[in-house]
Amino acid sequence: MITIFTTPKPFQGHTGVIQRNALKSWTLLHPDVEIILFGNEPGAADICREFGLRHQPVVERTEDGPPSVRFLFGRAQQIARHSIMCYSNCDIVFGGDFLRAVERVLDWPQRYLIVGRRWDTDVTAQLDFSCAQWETKLRELVFREGVQRLHYNIDYFVFPKGLYTSIPPLAVGRPYWDNWAVWNASAEKALVVDVSEVVVAVHQNHDYSSHPQGWQGVWYGEGSKRNFALAGGYRHLHTIEDATHRLTEQGIEPRRLYFLAPARRFIRRRVKWVRDNVRVRIWHPLLGATRAARHAIGLRHENFHFSWRRQERKHEFDR
Repeated sequence: MITIFTTPKPFQGHTGVIQRNALKSWTLLHPDVEIILFGNEPGAADICREFGLRHQPVVERTEDGPPSVRFLFGRAQQIARHSIMCYSNCDIVFGGDFLRAVERVLDWPQRYLIVGRRWDTDVTAQLDFSCAQWETKLRELVFREGVQRLHYNIDYFVFPKGLYTSIPPLAVGRPYWDNWAVWNASAEKALVVDVSEVVVAVHQNHDYSSHPQGWQGVWYGEGSKRNFALAGGYRHLHTIEDATHRLTEQGIEPRRLYFLAPARRFIRRRVKWVRDNVRVRIWHPLLGATRAARHAIGLRHENFHFSWRRQERKHEFDR
């Protein structure tokens, strides 16, 4: 079977609710699933006793506080009861489709890493797992109101024990470590399998109040810059777009154009650079120079309603 390991935030408020939801869903995957919870955040010991999880309270941390990826992956592989490992963020709800997808890939005689796109969904209350239809009801909510994230958000990794042996001192909870993990699997000659088509991994939306500067601090703070440097820069930052294979209802299929992913990323970065420079150097000065004239004839931003986005933005990186 499989060992799932994670590290939580304090079990308080809305964060506590969604973490309980995630952990409970994992316990229901199979009677032999092993779950290891790293860290001694408030409420962690209690939840481990309640759900029968393995608790590892001692965690090595990086310079700015978050747990160390090197420690989590290294220690989990040392103590896990099973040979199949899964790291997941502690806000992801898994259903039966997740375990079925893993079992299908296990029949494949190749070294692998399993990843998938998540579904961002507003979950504000504790899920009723006593209801036999809890998974069906959650999927209905996801498909009605959720948004499937793009390829750059990677919240879970399934891999055979021993795949990750040399990890830089990256920090969990900051960008780029997950991208490095995909790159490293490829560097170790593992085939990366995208299971997004068959797995509905529910990411329960949350705020970034755990960081003093909110999401800006998480994504653009010193911890983010440090992870970027330790990961080796853009050359070592892969995404789900780099997956060599995908799992469909018919089976595992090769992705023929996966090798174009680095070129696509480079083009997107250049387009963003041009767009940002046009906005700052041309558009904003133009707006400032014409503000008085525009206001005099009633051309104000609040008088216009734009609906060019197909759906409400759910993530700060969706520009």
